[in-house]
Amino acid sequence: MKRLFVYLLLGVSTCVVRAEIHTLTLRQAVERALGENPDIALARLDEQKAAQSVRLAKAPFSPKIGVGSGLAYSSGFPMSIEGSGPSIFQARANQFIFNRQQSYLVAEARENVRGAGIASASKRDEIAFRTASIFLDAERAARLAEMARKQVESMQKIEQAVNERVKEGRELPIESKRATLNVAKGRQRLEQLAADQDAAERSLAVVLGFGADDQVQAKEQEYAAPPAPASEQAAVESAVNSSKELRRLESALIAKGLDIRAQKAARLPTVDLVAQYALFSKFNNYEDFFRRFERNNGQIGMSFQVPLLPGPGVSAATAQAEADAARLRIEMNAARNRISLDARQAYQNLRRSETSRDVATLDLEVARDQTSVLLAQMNEGRASLQQVEEARFIENEKWIAFYDAQYAARKAAWDLQRQTGNLLAALQ
Repeated sequence: MKRLFVYLLLGVSTCVVRAEIHTLTLRQAVERALGENPDIALARLDEQKAAQSVRLAKAPFSPKIGVGSGLAYSSGFPMSIEGSGPSIFQARANQFIFNRQQSYLVAEARENVRGAGIASASKRDEIAFRTASIFLDAERAARLAEMARKQVESMQKIEQAVNERVKEGRELPIESKRATLNVAKGRQRLEQLAADQDAAERSLAVVLGFGADDQVQAKEQEYAAPPAPASEQAAVESAVNSSKELRRLESALIAKGLDIRAQKAARLPTVDLVAQYALFSKFNNYEDFFRRFERNNGQIGMSFQVPLLPGPGVSAATAQAEADAARLRIEMNAARNRISLDARQAYQNLRRSETSRDVATLDLEVARDQTSVLLAQMNEGRASLQQVEEARFIENEKWIAFYDAQYAARKAAWDLQRQTGNLLAALQ
């Protein structure tokens, strides 16, 4: 039993040691996310895979040489083995010289590489915005939790003051219960905010490539407001012109156009370079059936193929590619409209959130001034401690409202930067 307890203690201590708390600024968090996030790593792998597809498509235009043997015993006429006569040693080489269909496939593969690069850049923007959003969530949760702790402290002081007044007979007993209830509600709110902070910090750790047991705390700092577009129309134009989604769809449409041309090129003639060498042996009866026997035999030349009747497959493949191209055009139009609408909404949301932040700032200033007035009155004996603590409680509520408004404004600003394609520049 004692040994089991020791093992359990060691296991718990190991887990505690492995879990780490990292404190990062927003810029540090974004830089780490761009280097360590698994989604970005997967996008890079897709980009590398697309690059290799170009080499694969170009491979037929490079000579391929194979060696082997067609060694066999012949009884009677020396028949062919896999298209050539029986031989002790043989070598073959072939290469595309003119194949328009394969050339279009190479061009399509190159365009797919460009599209993969655009998709990878889009994933970087997505992860940067996700990192900034979760970072703001963690920062907001930490600030709200701190305000909630101060509120609990104020409510506890109010509870003590009310209990004293109840004992002196200056308050009804129900006021004591009401004060105790307020303290319990404050603690409940504090527990919820602390749980939100823990969840946000662990989510941020996962996005940055840390383990699920780690936490990343947001280091408080002053943020320079990113420059917003001059007008709503300017925001829309910037979003459409810089949209990586539209560029990716355009690249996919270009690639599909090359695919259509490749399918149509199946009707064109092809020219291949062919070469072959074979070392014959006398035990295959060549001397019995041919007038002259040569041990070393070779040939090199070109193979011409003209498809006279390619069949219905070419038309069907072309029709499928054209249908895919039409689908991409529809997706592009829908994406352009959606991006324009999202940019308008993001711009309007930024203006609304900035107005709400300004109102919350004024409301907080009034609450702080009211607390200062009551503190001065308490020093003069004209206000009670309960009134001061109630004012502090209200001030903390205004702080929470201000942090919420500030959080919404910052998130709206980052969202607009993401829509207009300036997010990474603004964050870095």
